[in-house]
Amino acid sequence: MSFDVSHPEVREVVRRALEEDIGSGDITSQACVPAELVAAGSFYARQRLVVAGIELLPLIYEQRGGVDELHLLVASGEVAEPDQPLARVRGRARTLLECERVALNFLQRLSGIATLARRYVEAVSGTGCRILDTRKTTPGLRRLEKMAAAAGGVTNHRMGLWDGVLIKNNHITAAGSLIGAVRAALALGLPVEVEVRTRRELEEALAAGAHRLLLDNLTPQEAADWIGYIAGRASVELSGGITLENVRAYAETGAEFISSGAVTHSAPAVNLNFRLEWTGSPS
Repeated sequence: MSFDVSHPEVREVVRRALEEDIGSGDITSQACVPAELVAAGSFYARQRLVVAGIELLPLIYEQRGGVDELHLLVASGEVAEPDQPLARVRGRARTLLECERVALNFLQRLSGIATLARRYVEAVSGTGCRILDTRKTTPGLRRLEKMAAAAGGVTNHRMGLWDGVLIKNNHITAAGSLIGAVRAALALGLPVEVEVRTRRELEEALAAGAHRLLLDNLTPQEAADWIGYIAGRASVELSGGITLENVRAYAETGAEFISSGAVTHSAPAVNLNFRLEWTGSPS
């Protein structure tokens, strides 16, 4: 997934974020910053990070009347070092000030996800195992957070409930049996993934023809044993209890995929700032 900020969902998220922060107006800037004042400033990384969401800046400023100049110096997916400038902007000082926090909130959150995602991807480098994200995202921000995960090198799992079949324990309970749930889902003509927690469920999922098995909360040794038994009859995804410290051990079990909710739900915001560097009258 590329960082496509033209999607209507993205435009709406930005609109709501600006409305939430600015409301009826930035009264501090209106009180002490002349309306005609022009300023220039830059966004800087304050730590080593993977950039994500920088492409939102034109959209943010556009929704507040635009700026005179905007130069994006990096792209999502690139690594930035401490004190490296990420973007430079010139326009009405009031516009730059009222957009500052919204811009930083998006950049810090999304770059935090991309940075953590890159750490997971690097941790399994050379194993052939791919890291997947999950639906454990901030409500309303899934599209952006999944784009950020992809910028960090993670493979996007399903976007929502409509674009992929994943049968979990509650589906099995509601359907009455694992085999019945799988066979009904196969009629859709789509790949069918099943979460299995016991050897009996594993046997049933294989017998029913599941394409992918989600093995949950196993130790690396247990996962390796189960994958050896599966022997390529279905692809394997691992989840549950997986951290940066142990993800490589899980990747070395032979699993094709490891899913991590932490990439989106537990990524710390990175340290960025915006500095006004020049003010003057309109040219």
